[in-house]
Amino acid sequence: MQKSRERGISALRLLVMHLTAVVLLTSTVPVTPSRAQASGYVRVKLLKAGLVLGAGGGSGIVTYRGRDYPFRVSGLSLGFAAGVSVIRLTGWASGIRQIGDFAGTYSSVGGGGAFVGGMGGVQLTNGQGVRIALRGPRAGVELAGNIGQITISLKE
Repeated sequence: MQKSRERGISALRLLVMHLTAVVLLTSTVPVTPSRAQASGYVRVKLLKAGLVLGAGGGSGIVTYRGRDYPFRVSGLSLGFAAGVSVIRLTGWASGIRQIGDFAGTYSSVGGGGAFVGGMGGVQLTNGQGVRIALRGPRAGVELAGNIGQITISLKE
C-alpha cells in the first residue's frame, strides 16, 4: 500500500510540474514584430539651393520590414548656407513602430560642403521618436552649417 501511495504522489508531482510549465509558457507574451520598434534603410535624393535661407526638395525610399515605401521631402534651413547642390544620402531610421511614424516634420542639425564633390551628413528627429541618420556625397557648389526643418510625406 505504501508503494502505491508513493507512486500516486510521484504522478501528482509530475502532473503539477507539467501544468506549471504549460502555464508559464502560455502566460508569457512575446513581443510581436507589429508592436516592436524596427529600423528602416533610407535612400534619398535632394536638390538644395540657398543663400542664408536654404530650400530643398526631393524624394526617396525607406525599406521597412522588407517593403519599399516611396516618400517626398521638402524643407527650409536657416543659417550659413550658400550655393546649389544635389545630395544623395543613405542611412538608417530607427524607432519606427509602424510606417506611418516615418512621415512627419523633422528637425535637423547638419553640415557639410561641396565643390563639385564632397561629403554631407544630417541627423533628423520627429515627434513620434523616429531618428534618421544620413550620410553621403554631394555634387555642386555649396558650403553649409545650418539648422532646419524638413517634412517627409509618404507617397500613396
